[in-house]
Amino acid sequence: MPLADQRPSGPRAFAGAIGYGARSKGGRGGAVVAVTTLADAGPGSLRACVERDGPRTCVFRVSGVIRFTQRPPVIRNPYLTIAGETAPGGGITLAHGGGPDGRTPLLIKDTHDIVVRHVRIRNDRIGGERGSEDSITIENSNWVIIDHVSASWARDELINGYGDNDYITISNSIFSWGIPKHDKCALLGSDPTRPEHFSFIGNLCAFNGDRNPDINFSPGSCVEVLNNVFYDAQSEFAEVWESYGGTPVSIIGNFFKAGPNTTSHAVGIVRQVTGSRGLGSIYMTDNTFDGDFEHITTLAQGIARTSIPCPLTIAPVTAAQATAHVLQTAGAWPRDDLDREVVADVQNRRGRIVQEPGVIPPIAEGTPFPDRDNDGMDDRWEVAHGANPAKADPWTDADSDGISNLDAFLDDLDSRATK
Repeated sequence: MPLADQRPSGPRAFAGAIGYGARSKGGRGGAVVAVTTLADAGPGSLRACVERDGPRTCVFRVSGVIRFTQRPPVIRNPYLTIAGETAPGGGITLAHGGGPDGRTPLLIKDTHDIVVRHVRIRNDRIGGERGSEDSITIENSNWVIIDHVSASWARDELINGYGDNDYITISNSIFSWGIPKHDKCALLGSDPTRPEHFSFIGNLCAFNGDRNPDINFSPGSCVEVLNNVFYDAQSEFAEVWESYGGTPVSIIGNFFKAGPNTTSHAVGIVRQVTGSRGLGSIYMTDNTFDGDFEHITTLAQGIARTSIPCPLTIAPVTAAQATAHVLQTAGAWPRDDLDREVVADVQNRRGRIVQEPGVIPPIAEGTPFPDRDNDGMDDRWEVAHGANPAKADPWTDADSDGISNLDAFLDDLDSRATK
């Protein structure tokens, strides 16, 4: 299948970056900012890094739960990388404090060039307003990558695309246990006024009643839902809507698997015509359906097309290959007990939709790697790869391979974590 052109110039955000957002610049070339405290705010906090101006990469010298006791910060300033893979021990989990200020812990709004990797978002407390309590929201933003994240217990969507986004990738992530009666995995598009490019690749949605995922975009959009695993939807798995004029989408190489909550009236790929303002179109092939539910509705078959609406950004693998890869590698690493549980449940066809948030598992503290020049890289790695551990050199290229030192270090951390 043909592959789509990306940003006309510039490297990928990281070695394994895929999808329409793959060439997000993130914080490349800017400040390296160490997160040294789990506190909500103040020097060394994640909030301080997020709210800082200019290109920046947040690296972590601590592990544990960052609980936003005030209203969580909004990622507004562009050119940001949150590199959760640098955290020692058991990694980083984001949560809010509940009550009136208990809002979406990871909100990306009115910005561009944002990369977030290897963090967990666990909404373990009830906030003051369900409609403002996603785990992750991307709103009116461009060139965003959410990769290897894990999210649970949102009372609205676990991940939500809202407004006019473009060139977005959601990849290699686990979205589990939304809270009823609005237990939704992913609302990819909502209230757009123009076409969007959106990739949903290699993710696991588990224990969410519907919106696994919800796909609702304007005509002229390029939307791809490739090589994901969808488990235990209660009523609906993938929903293709037409209320913004008709979504064109490619749904390829996905695994739709019934679980204990999946009823015989559930549907795998459904066309939603409520408020339709024009025909959508679905290219669907190589998907696997496992269970006693309606796999593809007659209405969805009615807008099936024989060719892809847009060139794909990757060459999809089979649903079986995708399932093995997703269950082995998706989510934030190191995996916590919750992600291990959800993966085991998918493999063994067990588990259930929950009715209330659970408890965040203990997170090992660990020891941060030595970094005497504060450039975000392990001194031992620098010595082994020709960089200078006594001089901040994150954006030089010590081995002349075309990849900056810090980019290479982060790629190495990710590669070792997910193998």
